[in-house]
Amino acid sequence: MTTRSIKNILQTEDFGIQLKVQGWVRSFRSNRFIALNDGSVQGNLQLVIDFTQFEESFIRRIAVGAAIEAEGILIASQGSGQTMELQVSKLTILGDCDPSTYPLQPKKHSLEFLRQIAHLRFRTNTFGAIFRIRHTLSFAIHEFFNSRGFYYLHTPIITASDAEGAGEMFQVTTLDLNNIPKNEDGSINFKEDFFERPANLTVSGQLEAELAAMALSKVYTFGPTFRAENSNTPRHLAEFWMIEPEVAFADIHDNMNLAEDLLKYVIQKVMTDCSDDLKFLNDRELEDEKQKPLAERNELSLLERLRFCVENNFERISYTEAIDILKNSNPNKKGKFQFPVEKWGTDLQSEHERYLVEKHFKKPVILSDYPKEIKAFYMRQNEDGKTVAAMDILFPGIGEIVGGSQREERLDKLESRMIEMHIPTEEMHWYLDTRKYGSCPHAGFGLGFERLVLFVTGMTNIRDVIPFPRFPGNAEF
Repeated sequence: MTTRSIKNILQTEDFGIQLKVQGWVRSFRSNRFIALNDGSVQGNLQLVIDFTQFEESFIRRIAVGAAIEAEGILIASQGSGQTMELQVSKLTILGDCDPSTYPLQPKKHSLEFLRQIAHLRFRTNTFGAIFRIRHTLSFAIHEFFNSRGFYYLHTPIITASDAEGAGEMFQVTTLDLNNIPKNEDGSINFKEDFFERPANLTVSGQLEAELAAMALSKVYTFGPTFRAENSNTPRHLAEFWMIEPEVAFADIHDNMNLAEDLLKYVIQKVMTDCSDDLKFLNDRELEDEKQKPLAERNELSLLERLRFCVENNFERISYTEAIDILKNSNPNKKGKFQFPVEKWGTDLQSEHERYLVEKHFKKPVILSDYPKEIKAFYMRQNEDGKTVAAMDILFPGIGEIVGGSQREERLDKLESRMIEMHIPTEEMHWYLDTRKYGSCPHAGFGLGFERLVLFVTGMTNIRDVIPFPRFPGNAEF
């Protein structure tokens, strides 16, 4: 007999058929009703057993967390809470679970507690929902780009370049740290290392993706990136995933259109395919909000925030316009911003971004044309000499979710900017070559995948939307 997933069973009305299911016990009550879950769906399948058919010692083994296999007939349920149930004729315990030590019981556990047992938290309703949604978002991203003629590019994880110029990178070496080879001047002799030069884990695949876009026109990366930033906050990870498209013959407006279309597509996909999981997370958030002071509560529910992004055209304004709005806003005038906006050139904070989205425009916002001093070397310089063709997309509750730009395609402008920012042109000769040989206008952006999952699930700590988070002092599993 073929085993069927609980998701498949709950979608059927084939009452009277013989079925086999496998899964884990979520609850067992009255020595008669088992709530079974196999991870395929939020809901459980109720199994009904006649305990008189089994020895008492067997019944005692049916504990929360135990893995079981059941065969029986699917019937319409007579009780409340479910439409169907499996009348069990055969029951096998595949894996026992000791109830005296098993940390997950049928009650609500705090997220802090679950982070301490990250190897088991997948088994909870909350994390089951999060990781099913994470899967759907991943798949939707590939669907979106494939349908638009993009090529999926695998960029290096080990690199000798620093795309952001931040310097906060994890070094990769095979040198014996207890006996590091040195040159006569006391510096490290990297000729003895595996790559014969300093190497690091990548912070971005953008620069390499640009190389491919100059031949394939439209490419995207979707892979792990690493930052050794010592930030122990709910918004930072040392290892995270990035989506980075690069498009030849595109300007900043094409870039905005692509990013807006991508975000709307993947959010709508989750709303369509993961409605049960989203409803569970929405209800969970509403319950948690009741414990917060009124001033700290979200104005929109999770489902309302998702519809907010899908149903509204994103407002497009320049950085200069945004500064004027913020300088003249009531929160700024009344000193309610933690970081006051006083002059042009200010690097916007999350509170400023959220004000623009949630209070002023009441729709997602795309900011463009930032001061060049606060942006990366590869962004195209505008004719005013002060700004670059950069763009950020701002969402409710989270602020910036996408950052991108039109890339500087003019060799002389790029070289002069690199010198200004102390980026070594000799080591970046391969990047500069693309500006010597058939350069063209091109653009791209970066979307932090965990930040996207954070927004779509309504979670508040980024460590809860990646299976095994890496952060300062933690590299478990």
